[in-house]
Amino acid sequence: MNMEFTPVTYELILDEAHRLKNEGYHLMQQCATRIPDGFELVYTFGKDYEVKQLKVTLPEDQEISSITSAFPCAFIHENEMHDLFGVKIKMINLDFEGKFYRTAIETPFK
Repeated sequence: MNMEFTPVTYELILDEAHRLKNEGYHLMQQCATRIPDGFELVYTFGKDYEVKQLKVTLPEDQEISSITSAFPCAFIHENEMHDLFGVKIKMINLDFEGKFYRTAIETPFK
C-alpha cells in the first residue's frame, strides 16, 4: 500500500477531489493539524487496495473550498476542521456554521 503524501495547493484541492472521484476513489478521511502560521490538511482517498493522500498547507488567513461537491460526506470532516481548528472552508454543502460541536472554548485546537 502506498502511504506517501502528494502536496496540493489549496487552490487545486477541489479539482483534485473531482479527479479522484472520477477515477473511482472514495473519501476515507480528512484531518487538520496546526502548524506555525496556518494548518496542514490531509485528505485520504481509497480505491480497492490503493490509498492516495493529499497534503495541503493552508495559511491561517486563507479560505479553502469544500470538497462536498465531489464527496457529500466530507461535510462531517469539514465542519469538524472548522469548529475545532478554525479552518476557513467555503461552500460546504451542509454547513453547521460553527455549531457542529459544542465546546467550552471556541476552536480549542487553534
